[in-house]
Amino acid sequence: MEVMDTDEATSLLLDRLRRGDHQALGELFALHRERLGRMVQMRLDRRLYGRLAAEDILQDAFLDVARRFGEYVVNPTVPVYVWLRYLTLQRLHQVQRRHLGAQMRDAGLEVTLNGQAGMSAHCESLAGELVGHFTSPSQAAMREELRNQLLQALESMDPLDREVLALRHFEELGNNEVAAVLGISKDAASKRHIRALKRLRTLLEPYESTDA
Repeated sequence: MEVMDTDEATSLLLDRLRRGDHQALGELFALHRERLGRMVQMRLDRRLYGRLAAEDILQDAFLDVARRFGEYVVNPTVPVYVWLRYLTLQRLHQVQRRHLGAQMRDAGLEVTLNGQAGMSAHCESLAGELVGHFTSPSQAAMREELRNQLLQALESMDPLDREVLALRHFEELGNNEVAAVLGISKDAASKRHIRALKRLRTLLEPYESTDA
């Protein structure tokens, strides 16, 4: 049996929703749930670890999606995943503001649909994800050394370049989706991605051939 890719499955589910099949909305959210969960985990304030789980945010976000899906159908200006991501990120922002109040990082920034989101990926999360790809748990000393180098490189990177890196490699968005999320042109998104990769390549290359 041929396995349907995500884009094709999304298109079919949207067709069912337009025909009034409300069950398809749960299936649509489930199709993208894993990616949305990674996005939440990467942006969850570290002070809330243990108090909040990505699944809590996703459950609330689905209620928002169900309530507002009619708005998207009438005017689908962005890919549906970008819209789902926007509502999920908005819910995360609201929950963190409720828990942290004035202590919340970037508390004055709002999440927007077209343009840069107010909550960027944390450098610590990005560095940890990258280290996990290039070293094994048994290489503790090497992992810590690489993590520190990556953290320094990420913190010195243009924030928008860093966000492109997070969107492409950890949220697994395509270039068109990245452009839609950040409100920049596709060409600009591509150039920023290439620039960010070049900044990290010299750090990562020595680890690519290291035995686990």
